[in-house]
Amino acid sequence: MLKKLASYIKEYKRDTILTPIFVILEVVMEVIIPLLMAKIIDVGIQNGDVHYILEMGGLLIVSAILSLTFGMLSGRFAAKASAGYAKNLRKAMFHKVQDYSFENIDKFSTSSLVTRMTTDVTNVQMAFQMIIRILVRGPIMMIFALLMVMSISLKLSAVFFVAIPVLGVILFYIAIKAHPNFERVFKKYDKLNRVVQENVSAIRVVKAYVRESFEEKKFKEVNDEVYTNFKKAEKIVAFNGPVMQITIYTCILLISWIGTQLIVGGEMATGQLSSIITYAWQILASLMMLSFVFVMIIMAQSSAERIIEVIDEEPTIKDKENPLTEVKDGSIKFENVSFQYSDEQKDDKFALENINLDIKAGETIGIIGGTGSSKSTLVQLIPRLYDVTKGSIKVGGVDVKDYEIHALRDAVAMVLQKNVLFSGTIAENLRWGDKEADQEDLEEACKLAQADGFIKEFPSKYETVLDQGGTNVSGGQKQRICIARAMLKKPKILILDDSTSAVDTKTDALIRKAFREEIPNTTKIIIAQRVSSVEDADKIIVLNEGKIDGIGTSEELLKTNAIYREVYESQMKGGDEDAKSEGQEKKDN
Repeated sequence: MLKKLASYIKEYKRDTILTPIFVILEVVMEVIIPLLMAKIIDVGIQNGDVHYILEMGGLLIVSAILSLTFGMLSGRFAAKASAGYAKNLRKAMFHKVQDYSFENIDKFSTSSLVTRMTTDVTNVQMAFQMIIRILVRGPIMMIFALLMVMSISLKLSAVFFVAIPVLGVILFYIAIKAHPNFERVFKKYDKLNRVVQENVSAIRVVKAYVRESFEEKKFKEVNDEVYTNFKKAEKIVAFNGPVMQITIYTCILLISWIGTQLIVGGEMATGQLSSIITYAWQILASLMMLSFVFVMIIMAQSSAERIIEVIDEEPTIKDKENPLTEVKDGSIKFENVSFQYSDEQKDDKFALENINLDIKAGETIGIIGGTGSSKSTLVQLIPRLYDVTKGSIKVGGVDVKDYEIHALRDAVAMVLQKNVLFSGTIAENLRWGDKEADQEDLEEACKLAQADGFIKEFPSKYETVLDQGGTNVSGGQKQRICIARAMLKKPKILILDDSTSAVDTKTDALIRKAFREEIPNTTKIIIAQRVSSVEDADKIIVLNEGKIDGIGTSEELLKTNAIYREVYESQMKGGDEDAKSEGQEKKDN
């Protein structure tokens, strides 16, 4: 894991190397300062040698200035290296997520991925900065200061040889106990982020249903879970402070007591004791800093594991060697296709089972079925958002697994059931379909999708800025913009996954008319709840519990398929009654 994490330092190696170099130089200067002070006291002041005092005083000032300069440089390089390192980690994670299949994305929740790219990366960044700076400074300072103490008095140095191992054992024990608790904390953070994300993104629904108190209760529960788990972890880590304080003050008392006896016995000068006390503070301060780094590393270890988990996750859908880069046409063939979302499921838990379809290029295919009949799952297999579990799917006469993923998906335009718009202008959103599209292309696509009219009613027209998710346009307007965006791709296959549910029947009919007249060679697959949206399709597929219950034209299915007939009659009967009621109201008036 450490080797993999270190590989993301990349272009910041220079800053990473320079940081400890300047830290070492800073430590050398700080270790020299007490030695110079001892000489001023024991030689200059005791002998009344002003020249010597001035000479040593000058060296003392130079050492202090150099120490400050080296410290500033080490801090600057450490900040640059750690910030760059965090940037590379986030970039690696984000790019890896872009290669994930839907199956990979299902494994990690959105809130978890957000936490890993923010909180976890920040923890690793802070730990990295401490490692290249404080973790270098602490041991070097301890070693240099200990050597200086040993050069002055071996008896006093024995105090540290006892204190340091004892402290090390205690810190190691704290680390072992705290790590599992921090792992649980970050999992709870994922849950907290999910609750907050859902609430903020759906705040209009929350207010519409007056569910603020329910959401507050849900947030309180998960927030309390984070608090409880963090409290358990921090309780263990909290022992670090008292242990350090006891160690520091015990060492200082022992040094003062033993040092005083040595001075009285004539074995040590006053200046030497003064410098030893300074070195003692340097050694113990180094231990204190190391303990803080130790705590940070414990926290960062859990975060690092979560980051590596994302980076190491292998996409379940990959290109073959030498894949095809061009899709011939929009013909689609399902051959004995079965699909299940998880390999861990039993064989009888298929979302789709034994699907056989033969769709010619340019045909319009309607798909209808009840909730949970796997309509969306069926069409998501075409551009390999998921891979089939059994059987094969061919597009343009070639197995979809033989295509380059980018080429296949570029030939298939999907307007998903939960399609979203991004923050930015309408024009910027439309150019997701074709980044090179000019204004004329945008308007043409929007006219086909029946979106041009309402867009031009906005003061800024195509430069109207949309909020994240397109919350400042209606559901029907959002759907039409998404359809226009898909049509800009000029795809060989166009899939609408219940994408006209929020538009009126007249607009729906105009969109389908535009499809027939303007893109006759594009294969159109329309998933709909309304029979009127698929009634004029070349074929209608009726799905029931993941299996094909019937295929045919509307007229054929009315004769042969009970499910389609029931849906048709319930919708058409309701429509006839509405029309009669409306006519009666006009007569009464």
